[in-house]
Amino acid sequence: MKPANSNKPCPVCGKPPQPKFLPFCCSRCADVDLNRWLGGVYRVETNETEHQHEPDGDDRF
Repeated sequence: MKPANSNKPCPVCGKPPQPKFLPFCCSRCADVDLNRWLGGVYRVETNETEHQHEPDGDDRF
């Protein structure tokens, strides 16, 4: 069975994807994508706000 996205180009360089590296064409493009995620280039937006620390009298931790 063929993966659904096997006909889409590599999201980094646009070349045809290779089965071993789907959805990428090579390990280099996979590493570039991972570096973008780890570097904060990609983000998933949410409606949540960051929780501020509010003293509750139990600061033992």
